[in-house]
Amino acid sequence: MDNRALQVSAIKEGTVIDHIPAERLFDVINILGLFNSLEMITFGTNLDSKQLGKKGIIKVANRFFQGEEIDKIALIAPHAKLNIIKDYEVIEKRVVETPSEIVSIVKCFNPKCITNHEKIKTRFSVVSNKPIELKCRYCEKITYENQIEIV
Repeated sequence: MDNRALQVSAIKEGTVIDHIPAERLFDVINILGLFNSLEMITFGTNLDSKQLGKKGIIKVANRFFQGEEIDKIALIAPHAKLNIIKDYEVIEKRVVETPSEIVSIVKCFNPKCITNHEKIKTRFSVVSNKPIELKCRYCEKITYENQIEIV
């Protein structure tokens, strides 16, 4: 064995988020609030990937993502994979899927939209998954992937 290789310890319980585009890794960490976590978090970026060229990965101990959190991951990293770990074993693998409707997660890009001036939940229909394009239910403007701002 090569002694120069770094070893990252396995997690007993938790989630591994894999296949994150390397340039979006810190966006995923931010939208999930992982900077404030008290649990062990391990991440790597610019790892070789046949699918993405370069990828990021996040290992989060004792945390399992649900509903809105998975939707947020899907908006930032639409082809990410979640590996659910229990007792050091992968018990489930999931590819995140962009939902058909996004509610209260993204800010409308249109500064004149009512959702930016009133206390109204934002609502978007997903027009495209690759690249992500969201159509506002209120002003009907399209928010493109590079304009997405998570609220």
